[in-house]
Amino acid sequence: MFYYLLKYVVLGPLLRLLFRPRIEGLEHVPASGAAIVAGNHLSFSDHFLMPAVLKRRITFLAKAEYFTGPGIKGRLTAAFFRSAGQIPVDRSGKEAGQAAIREGLGVLSKDELLGIYPEGTRSHDGRLYKGKVGVAVMALKAGVPVVPCAMIGTFEAQPPGKVIPRLRPVVIRFGEPLDFSRYAGMENEKAVLRAITDEIMYAILTLSEQEYVDQYAAVVKAEEEAAREKARRFPRLPLSRGRTDGTGEGRPV
Repeated sequence: MFYYLLKYVVLGPLLRLLFRPRIEGLEHVPASGAAIVAGNHLSFSDHFLMPAVLKRRITFLAKAEYFTGPGIKGRLTAAFFRSAGQIPVDRSGKEAGQAAIREGLGVLSKDELLGIYPEGTRSHDGRLYKGKVGVAVMALKAGVPVVPCAMIGTFEAQPPGKVIPRLRPVVIRFGEPLDFSRYAGMENEKAVLRAITDEIMYAILTLSEQEYVDQYAAVVKAEEEAAREKARRFPRLPLSRGRTDGTGEGRPV
């Protein structure tokens, strides 16, 4: 009930007013039955904009941090995500991927739409990063199509770290469903899972026209963070060109 209250009465109309989203290819989303909607992830607002424009309910696998924040703000955030039907997933530890797959398959077993961001995290620079193979495992195990989706303009509207979004139009573009039934029963083949995931990411790339990076976003983020920390702790000193000898003439150091 809270989900539909948000979508049709509270949040949905507000988002449409503020962002004036242009929706393209909505007919590609199946009207019934289980399916995965796999999209790029540029902004916190993606969680709300896509559900607001879909005719069907969609359930996202949300990071567990949204459900475990401290204080009143943390409790309100957790209550909001639970009421909206989002599922917390712990992204740490060896079993994190398997837990996400189990939760996702549970949604698909009820003939519902499952929303997933194959990159695993928000893009910190607006580029599209290498996808993780969990989406391929779920597509094969559940035997469902994957609908690629591109969020365009949400990074500029609300980049990571910006709490209040800028008011600007965005585009939400859906592509034709991808059928992977030819790979049925091959969900344990690593090469097959990689090929399927890459095909999904290429479909998203075609829709979004982003720059593509063939690395995992989390790895690139960690490397850049480490580089910034190193620069902060060990700042480079300016090179000395020489010094004066008291006569106004420079001499080598």
